[in-house]
Order: sequence, then structure tokens, then C-alpha cells
Amino acid sequence: MASSPCGNSNFDSGLEIKTRSVEQTLIPLVSQITTLINHKDKPKKSERTLAAIHRVGQAVSVAVGRFVAVGEAIAAENQELKDEMGQACFEARRAGDAIAQLTDVGSALPSQSDGRVTVFSDRTGMVKAARLLLSSVTKVLVLADRIVIKQIITSRNKVLVTLDHLERVSTFQEFVQIFSQFGNEMVEFAHLTGDRQNDLKDEKKKARMAAARAVLEKCTMMLLTASKTCLRHPDCESARINKDAVFHRMRCALEQVIEIVTEARSCGENKILPASIYNGIKDFKSSVECLRENLYSLSPQSVGSQLEALVERTEDFTDSAYTSHEQRQAILSLCQLARQDTQQLMHAWIEAQSIHAKEATEDMEVAILKTCQSVIDLRRELHKVAVSRASDLLKVHGEQLPLRALKAAGAEGNLEAVAEYSRTLTEQKEQLVETCRLLCHVSGTEPLEITCIHAEETFHVIGPQIMSAAQTLALHPSSKIAKENLEVFCEAWESQLCDMALLLREINDVFEGRRGDKRPYLSLPRPGKHSANLKTAKAVKLDAEEQTSMAKLGLELRLLSSDVDTEVEKWEEQEHDIVRQSQSLASMAYNMYLFTRGEGLLKTTLDLFHQAEVLSEEGLQLCSSLRTFSTQLVDEEKSVVIAEMEKLVALCQQLQMGAKTPVQGKTATFQKVDSSIQTTRGILTVVLSLLPLCNKLNKKYKSERSSLGSPHDWRERQDASTPVKEEGALNSKNSNGFGVKTLEQHMAGLNLLESK
Repeated sequence: MASSPCGNSNFDSGLEIKTRSVEQTLIPLVSQITTLINHKDKPKKSERTLAAIHRVGQAVSVAVGRFVAVGEAIAAENQELKDEMGQACFEARRAGDAIAQLTDVGSALPSQSDGRVTVFSDRTGMVKAARLLLSSVTKVLVLADRIVIKQIITSRNKVLVTLDHLERVSTFQEFVQIFSQFGNEMVEFAHLTGDRQNDLKDEKKKARMAAARAVLEKCTMMLLTASKTCLRHPDCESARINKDAVFHRMRCALEQVIEIVTEARSCGENKILPASIYNGIKDFKSSVECLRENLYSLSPQSVGSQLEALVERTEDFTDSAYTSHEQRQAILSLCQLARQDTQQLMHAWIEAQSIHAKEATEDMEVAILKTCQSVIDLRRELHKVAVSRASDLLKVHGEQLPLRALKAAGAEGNLEAVAEYSRTLTEQKEQLVETCRLLCHVSGTEPLEITCIHAEETFHVIGPQIMSAAQTLALHPSSKIAKENLEVFCEAWESQLCDMALLLREINDVFEGRRGDKRPYLSLPRPGKHSANLKTAKAVKLDAEEQTSMAKLGLELRLLSSDVDTEVEKWEEQEHDIVRQSQSLASMAYNMYLFTRGEGLLKTTLDLFHQAEVLSEEGLQLCSSLRTFSTQLVDEEKSVVIAEMEKLVALCQQLQMGAKTPVQGKTATFQKVDSSIQTTRGILTVVLSLLPLCNKLNKKYKSERSSLGSPHDWRERQDASTPVKEEGALNSKNSNGFGVKTLEQHMAGLNLLESK
């Protein structure tokens, strides 16, 4: 029982735990049960210890009873789960009763020698009851989780029906009515899928979900303007093509969300993660280093074939028209060196096998080291080429000259100029698509690979859509709707360039070992964000004097961002939600710092305000993680964390409200910029104070969980978190045991994540 089922994510029932909420709900129960079983090793207990164990056993039993009642209520509302849920609830109740009986003080026998009480003579019975309880409770939770999936599917189906209606409307009045309904349904779908994304344990699925939801966010506004343009100009072929492409992309993204949620396998599943050079090098190194342990596990031919497959993938770099001669020669030379070193390894390997060596010889060890170093050098060169290419492209395309030219040519009705600038944009698109493919090869983690693929697909799709929108404007140069439509598609292109800059930084961080496996942050639609009568605020650029006055604030932001990065690197658990969200905040704050210098991809105040809004949302997510983290703390520690968290909530809400508040005039805009940056500075200051404290507490409680210690230590921990009265043990907000409150919240809300 020491290796808890929760740790293995698989219980006796064979159910796999795929969400964090189910896992986190089970952890307190596993802790309580493990404690009870460990105390069976010493059957003689003092009266105080016995009373504490009795309270735990009875609390578990009563909590299970209430939990089962919630499960049975859910079964009554969902007939398709009634039989399975009923059986799981029956088993959970039976196991809870068994544990109550085994921990009953009335069944204890006093020892004649020292007067102490002997309990738990039936260790096998306790283990059996514990296993049954864990597996049955897990099954109830997993069955309840199916209802979350059902809600998402139902929400998707509603969106699809309304989407079909939108596609067929023929009047503006009808369109406005249906789009209003569509907007509400999309908000509901966004919140359901957002909670699901945060709850998923699998990082690849999480990244795929983020990519699909980013498509839906951007396409919602595109759908609005593309549909309006088509209604205004029903006979325009380019407008129809533009609109059809948006509807098609939205349906594909909706389908991808459902595939992730239901774990369906589509025909395009194998295209999700093409073979990357990073993974090829990783696998090749692993094969080579395994030879130290076993000379006969692989054949020399298989290792040689593995290297050739790896070298073949480098052709994406060497065959590119945009790779310089020097870069191409450097890659080819390193590939040749890797071949030579591998050949020497194979000679030493064959020679070692011929003398029936049991382990790697000295010559072989040298060859292994040289071979591994040569592929590491190859990876470093490929990373350098891909990152420098991406950086150069972002600098070149940062001014958006083709987009500006397309807008101007369209407004003038100059179809010839539109065609010319469309060719320029096509070339840019091809460069960006290829660069995303190269970044995918060197990204270093599967979530980042998925984000690279998403960026590649986005550039590939939006490029032609911009061209069709520009062509429509050129055919109808006086059309305000056609002009607005082109603006929306150009903004989507610019937004993707911003996302690419963030992606590039994350790839560099992973390569240089500054950060762990990072999750890309992609913003979501919020109520009112895509209203049919939404007016776009005018973007403003700061002049030289204003940028100078911002410089001091910006420098403080940069230093705080760097300090946050330093603190998160001290955490042993780089996968912890607090670490991930703090990293994301630091990354976005750094972008705001670059804005104060007139650098980076936040070009206008509008870009800055959008970044501030996204940062505030991520900050509120961090608050949710801190609240969850605080549930394991005792009163004094918990109060400190909660106090700091409440400061963070207030600052994030202040930033969010400020970013959304419209302003008029340059002075008011400058004041809003100043306020946004100052509030962001305040957020990072609070985060910086929380990180070392939470890291210390996390280590402390992790250490305590790993060694449950003596009965005396156990009793003290229980006394600190569990009130003496049975009712208190069940209802106390501070209880980290198998409390009904946590489980009922899960079953009623079907998700432990706090609402945004």
C-alpha cells in the first residue's frame, strides 16, 4: 500500500485516472487509508492514539456514506450510468462500513500485561476493505467524469447546429439574432473546455486542446466579419471562399476538441506528431548508451539504420532554399562526423562481441562517448539554425509591410496591386510555415511540438484568407464591412506572430535548461468579447518621450520577471501548477517590458492591453492553484498563503478591469498604459513573495507524506488538521482527510477547478 494506487494512476478496477481533479480528490483518502494500514504493524495503542484512529475510521465511513448518496443522486439523473454507478456506490458503502467496524473501539481488547488496547488483529481485512474502497470510489469519480464529457459533447452539438443556421442565413436581421445565440453557446463551450484543459494530466492532450481552442477563439471574430461581408456582397466569389474557409476551420477545431475529450482516433491522428530530429537524437543516444549495459540487446545494423533515419530528417534544413551555404555545410559536416563516429563504434562493438565480452570494452566506451557528443553537436547546430531563422523572420515581418500594402491596394480598388502583394505575402507564409516545421524538429518537448504544428497550420490557413479578403475589398473598395473583414484577418496574422515569438522563447528556455516542460498559454473567448456590435478600440503607439518615462517601470518589470524565473528554477517539481503559471506570468511581463523599450511584438497600446488581460486571467488561475495548495496546510501557514493570494486576486481583477475599460485620447491611453504596467509589477511582487514560501511548504508536506512516521508523529499531524469531534472531522474546512465537502463539490460541480 506504500505505493498508492493514486501514484500509479490505475486501481484494481482497471480504471485509468486521466484528470487532476479525480487524482486530487483521491489523495486525502489514500493518505488516511495508508495511515490506518501502517498502524496495524503495532497492534498495541495508547488511548489517545486509539481515539485518533477511531475518529479517522469513523470519519471515513460517514464521509463515504455521504459521498455515495451524491453518487446515487447522479445515477438517478443519468440513466445510462445507473447500473455501473449503483454497483460502485454499493461497493464503496460496504468498504466504508468494513473500515468503521475494524476501527471500532468496542472491538478492541485490553492487554493483560500493560493495560494498553490491542486493535486491528485482522490486517488482511483492513487491506481488503481499503482496496475495495479505493477502487469503488475511483470508479464513482470516473463515472461522474463521463458526465463532464457528456456536457462538452452536448455543448459542441448545440454550437454545430447554430453554426449550420448561421451558414444558411440570408438577411442581416436573422444573422444578428442567430449570432447572438451562437456567441452565448461559444462562451459556454469555451468555459467547459477550458476547465477540461486545465484538468487533463496528459500534457500532449492539453497542448492539443489549447491549440483547438485558440482556433475557435480567433475564428469567432473572423466568422462574424466574413459572414457580414458575404451578406453585403452575396455575388462576390472571393467573399464566399473567405467565409467557407472560416466555417470549415471552426468545424475541424470543434471535432478536434471532441476527439481529445473522448479519446477517439481520427484518420489524421498520426499527423499530430511527425518524427522530430530532437526525438530521433534522443532515441539514438539512448540506444547507444544502452550498449554499456548489454552488448547483445541490439544489432549494429539497427543502430546504423537509426542514424541514417536521423540524418535523413536533417534534409528539412539542408534542402531549404532559405538555409545559407555556411549553415548547410556545417550541418552536412556534423552529419558526416556522426556517421564516422558511429562506424568506429560499430567496429569496436563487433570486436567486443567476437571475444564474448560481457560489458563494453575501453575502446567501445570511448566510441560511445564520441558518438553521443557528435549527435549533441548536430542538435546544437540545428537548434541554432532554426532559432536564428525564426528570429530573423520575426524582425523582418514585424513591420507588416505586405499587410499594409494589401490594405491600401484593396481600399484603392487596385486588383493588380492586390495580386502583386498577395504573392509577397505567399512567400512570407511559406517561409513562416517552413520555419515552424524546423522549430518543431528542435522544440525539445511534445507540447511545444504540438504548438509548433498549430502555428504552422495557422500561417498556412490565414495567409490565403487574407488574400481573399483583400481581393473582396478591391472589388468593393467603398465597403466598410469588407475593410473591417480584412482588418480582422490581418490582426489574426499579427497575433500568430506574437504567439510565435513566445513559442521561440520557450524553445530556447527548454534548450538552455532554464525551464521545464512548459505549457503554452493561449487566451480564450470571454463573455462580450465577440459581441456582434463590438467596436474595436483605436491602437496607439507611444512616442519617444512617453517611452522614456515608461523605461524605469519597464526595467523594474524586467528585473522582477528575472527574479521569478530564478525562484521557479529552485522548485524540484517543475510540473507543479504554481511553477507553470508563475513562469507564464513572468514570460508575459517580459513582453510588456519589451513594449516599454519599443521592442518586441507588442507594437501598439492595444497589443499591450490584450496582453495585460491575458496576464490577469493567468494570474487568477494561479490563485486557484494556490487555494488548492493551501488545503493541505495547517492554520498559521494557510492564513499566510491565503492572505498573499487575496492580494494577488485583487491585483489581477484590478488589471483585468483596467485593461477592459475603454479610454479616449492620447493622455488617457498613456495613463492606462502606466496603470497596467504598475499593476503588473505589483502582481509579480506578490508572486515573488509566494514562490519561496510555497516551495518550502511543498517540500515540508511532501516529506511528511513520504514518511508517515511513528504513531506519536501521526497523532500530532492528525490533531493539527482534524478536530476531535467527529462532525468537525467531516465538515472542517481545514481537514485534509477524506472530507465530504471536497467530494460533494466534485460531484456537484463535476470539476474541482475554481471558476474563473
